[in-house]
Amino acid sequence: MALKIESLHIGMKVLHPRYGVGVVRSLSEHTADINFDDAPRTLAPESAGLTSAEPTATLTDLQVPLANLIRDTAQAMVEALGLEKEDTIVEGLAARWQRGSLIIQSADTSLQPKEVPLETFFHKIVMIRTNLRILEAKINSSDKLTGADKFELHQYITRCYGSLTTFNVLFKNKEDGFSGSGS
Repeated sequence: MALKIESLHIGMKVLHPRYGVGVVRSLSEHTADINFDDAPRTLAPESAGLTSAEPTATLTDLQVPLANLIRDTAQAMVEALGLEKEDTIVEGLAARWQRGSLIIQSADTSLQPKEVPLETFFHKIVMIRTNLRILEAKINSSDKLTGADKFELHQYITRCYGSLTTFNVLFKNKEDGFSGSGS
């Protein structure tokens, strides 16, 4: 059964009898711009004989992309079971920073500021520390690096730790923070 324009959405995969599988890039009142392997084309979906190339599910005569149905259903289940807590306390982040935000504002006031939850920012800082520790271990265990090479690389890592001491204020326990001599 050919699709109607109302059934399409941007990013949807469709199948054309002649051009094969394409991806919907934009929609107008009666036509869709679709990228096919050979070329982009503007088609009227019904008269072109477009069909969905995505798995779908039909619920009480409402057809929706299967991926959307699964995502929405899973999210509803997580919420209904209370498995996701909005006020999750991040372990290691000092209590005074919980549920806070990092706001990055340009000097150009025509640009909007970027706001990042401190929990997200803290997680990224901890991941940097973890990756630096892994890098240190790989350097130490390398049999291809000379002692001088290892020493030089460790100096760069130590400088990274030193730069990251700025963020020690976020840690609940002082000993979990960064030091200029490695962590």
